[in-house]
Amino acid sequence: MPPITDTLLSSAAPAVPESPARRKRRRVRLLLWVLMGLLLTGLVWIVVTGLMARAELVGSRNDLRTLRSSMTGTGGPASTAERGASRSELALRTARSAAAHAERAHWLTTGPAWYVAARLPFVGGSFETVRGTAEVVDRLAGKALPAVVRTVGRLTANAGGKHLNLAELRRAAPDLEHAAHEAALARTEADSLPRRTWLPPVDRVRGQLLATLDRVAPAMENAAVGARLLPPMLGEGGLRRYLLVFQNPAEARGTGGMPGAYAVLTADKGALALPEFGPDSEMMAARPKIDLGAEFTAMYGQYDSVMTWPNSNMSPHFPYAARIWSAAWHAKSGEHVDGVLSLDPGAVAGLLAAVGPARMTDGTLVTAANVVDLTERTNYVMYSDQFRRKAFLLDVARAAAGRLLTAAGDNQRRPALLRGLYEVLRSGQMSVWSAHANEQHELAARPVGGSVPQGSEPYAGLVVNNAAGTKLDYYLDRTLEWSSGRCTAAGREVTVKAVLTNRAPSTGLPTYVTDRLDKPSYAARPGDNRLLVSYFATAGARLVEASVGGKRPFASPGTERGHPVFTFDVEVPRGESRTLTLHLLEPPSDHVPTVLRQRLTRPMQVTVRPGPRCGGNGA
Repeated sequence: MPPITDTLLSSAAPAVPESPARRKRRRVRLLLWVLMGLLLTGLVWIVVTGLMARAELVGSRNDLRTLRSSMTGTGGPASTAERGASRSELALRTARSAAAHAERAHWLTTGPAWYVAARLPFVGGSFETVRGTAEVVDRLAGKALPAVVRTVGRLTANAGGKHLNLAELRRAAPDLEHAAHEAALARTEADSLPRRTWLPPVDRVRGQLLATLDRVAPAMENAAVGARLLPPMLGEGGLRRYLLVFQNPAEARGTGGMPGAYAVLTADKGALALPEFGPDSEMMAARPKIDLGAEFTAMYGQYDSVMTWPNSNMSPHFPYAARIWSAAWHAKSGEHVDGVLSLDPGAVAGLLAAVGPARMTDGTLVTAANVVDLTERTNYVMYSDQFRRKAFLLDVARAAAGRLLTAAGDNQRRPALLRGLYEVLRSGQMSVWSAHANEQHELAARPVGGSVPQGSEPYAGLVVNNAAGTKLDYYLDRTLEWSSGRCTAAGREVTVKAVLTNRAPSTGLPTYVTDRLDKPSYAARPGDNRLLVSYFATAGARLVEASVGGKRPFASPGTERGHPVFTFDVEVPRGESRTLTLHLLEPPSDHVPTVLRQRLTRPMQVTVRPGPRCGGNGA
């Protein structure tokens, strides 16, 4: 009898080998499970590290807010030196903390999982934006910010100083140049991130970051330029002398307002002084010897702009006015100046907001809230005698300037003054021209230079000059709407609509404000105004048609700095509006225009409406 084991083995079914198809399906299933596991692990990793990165970015943002407070605070009752040192130390610690948070956020959003996720079709844009945002913040906080904090620390270290430390400022220039370079790179990197993704919160973060960099990058560049220019301009190499002219926008001129009182500003090794003030009447008899060229003469010769002080700044190009004023001062005093500065009551308001109010000799308090009204409206009501009125305005200028000089000599108030000054310069409320060619080259390329740019880029400039001799432009509202249409073989169709509204009250205005020096041949009521309205178009533009209130006006053509200029004589009755509409053909371009914003009391409202693309033309 055979063994039972043999019997069992002999009766079992033979083993069936696994087919290749089955093995393939099993391997595919295994691979899918592995891939799903990796995907799930990667997704969990991205979620976790994304939340951690978000927390780090919030920490960096909070540190930056603390940093701003520490650098702008007034401190406690400690001594000047102690307060300066403590703020500097706190700023350095806070800057390091902000940089550390940003570096960790950047590290958390790197690696294989984030790299792959950012390149996924359709959904990768959000991951790319998160990665890019962390990288940009790391660059800004880790590379650009430390240079700025080091500079501020060095400049405030000399807490007992009575003026800006020019040697330290010059030594800070390389650091600020580096910061400006890094901020510009950060701006470029942020702009290259996807604009629209499937996750709106991520898009909003990108937009907020880009808006911040749109402010920060130019500020860094301006700080670097300031570190180069301020030492020589503030008398590092010896005494500098500047003519300071106060403009009054109650009577509009191309650079803002009619030139009024003046002062002489001196700078010697950073120490500032205002040894001389004078009313505009002292400049009336000056006969400057200067030739600004045939183009300027063709535009403004009929108004005798070189020889007539009130008409010397009808052009919106500030260097023209500055050169006339410089030559006028030389004709009056025999002295050459190293440059010209100009500011209006709005600029004074911005500076007083930074350093506090000033008190006049009669006890009147001049504040950021009242200086515009005081100098552009109230003074005409207070004084019917123009000599007393000019003396009052001169006293306002002296009081405000004295307050600013006191702040400049106070190490604790100086940072606030510098911040206020930067905002005033950035906004174009104060303009600066230098008689030194290398300095002027830098100034002319920035808003502080007040230059009308040359070149072929699209441009739109609405410029108003008061032609009635009134002081009614305090009540002038302006809107400008620029719209591009289709591109044709003849060029890009552009429509410009400018609305001028005279909001002067019907009663209560002094005769000096409403009196018409132009002596119109037609009937005019008190409060009616007359304006020379000029439109500065893109180089190469051609005017097709113009209308004012539905009627075809006479257009006086001209050219300034390569821009075709079309000037119209417009009567604007009290309480009414006049609409100037221009139809132009401009060289083909897909770019929106740079807009000239003439500084008057009421800001101009601007709307730009881009049209259809011109294809490859000018894009």
